[in-house]
Amino acid sequence: MNIKRVGNVILAVKDLDKSLAFYHEVLGLPIKNQRRTWIDLGQTGALLSLHPTSITADHTSNNLEGGIVVGFLVGDLKSALDELRSKNVRVHRDIMDRDAGKNAIVLDPDGYMVSLFEPKFEDSDKQSKGYHGFTPA
Repeated sequence: MNIKRVGNVILAVKDLDKSLAFYHEVLGLPIKNQRRTWIDLGQTGALLSLHPTSITADHTSNNLEGGIVVGFLVGDLKSALDELRSKNVRVHRDIMDRDAGKNAIVLDPDGYMVSLFEPKFEDSDKQSKGYHGFTPA
């Protein structure tokens, strides 16, 4: 086997419209492809793909130790979290300082955890200064 890269992360969601609104309108991920029962979000690299789940499927999604976590890098974690709070996004875990940077977790409409990470670089010139939250300053 010769795997080249991660192609996509697939989330089974209860309400495709609500999830699309969260990931596209709230977080700002662009729609790459959209079909009736499948939506690919992102531009380059791995895509986040949304697919409707079965109504009867077991849906456990917010267990940090054994559940699914979708991670995004942000330029300024505090402003990103402030922006999401203003849009009534539920914060699962507030900002925590780590050796590698700052991290917080919010929940999507299905209760999937979305990790927001602001990396800390030893060389401060590498630290992102051109972004405010999710968007360019």
